[in-house]
Amino acid sequence: MITITLGLLLWSLVHFLPSIGAPLKTRMVVSMGENAYKGVFSLLLIAAIALMVMGWQHTTPSHLYALPAFTQPLALLLMLSGFICLAAANLPANIKRIIRHPQLTGLLLWASAHLMLNGDSRSLLLFGGLGLWALLEIIFISRREGAWVKAEHTSWSKTALAIVIGGLMFSALAFFHPYLSGVTVV
Repeated sequence: MITITLGLLLWSLVHFLPSIGAPLKTRMVVSMGENAYKGVFSLLLIAAIALMVMGWQHTTPSHLYALPAFTQPLALLLMLSGFICLAAANLPANIKRIIRHPQLTGLLLWASAHLMLNGDSRSLLLFGGLGLWALLEIIFISRREGAWVKAEHTSWSKTALAIVIGGLMFSALAFFHPYLSGVTVV
C-alpha cells in the first residue's frame, strides 16, 4: 500500500505543479528549458505509474465492501462514458460545450466505475486516489483559468467521431483487460 501511495503522491505533485504552482513551473522551464522540463515531467509520471502498478501487484487486498450486482451495468456505462470523454478531450467535439474538463471528467468516471466494481483496500486507495486527484485538478484548473469560455459549436459528425473512438477505446481495453490486470470486464 505504501508503494501505491508513493505513486499517487508523485503523480499528484507532478500534475499539481502546472495547476497550482505555475510560478515554480515557469522558473523550472526558464532554468532547464521547455524540452528538458517536459522530459523530467514525463519521466516522473512514468515513475509514478510504475510505483502504482508495482504497488498494486505486491499488495494483498482486504475486502471492504461489495455493491449489489445490478450496479455492474452502471459501472460499465460510466467507463464507456469516461472513454468517450477522454476521446472528446482531444477532438473538436460538442461534448466540450457541456463538460469543461472532459479528460479529467473521463478519468473521474473511470475511477468511480472501478470503485463500484472493486470493494477492496488497494482499489479504494488507487482508484479513490486517482479520482480525488482528478476532482482536485478540475477545481484547481478551473480556478486558475477563471470563467469558462465554452468551445465553439462543431459539427455533430465530429462529436459522433469522439463517441465512436471512445467506444473503440473502451472495447479494446475491455478485450485486453484480462491480460493487463487479470480481471475480465464482464
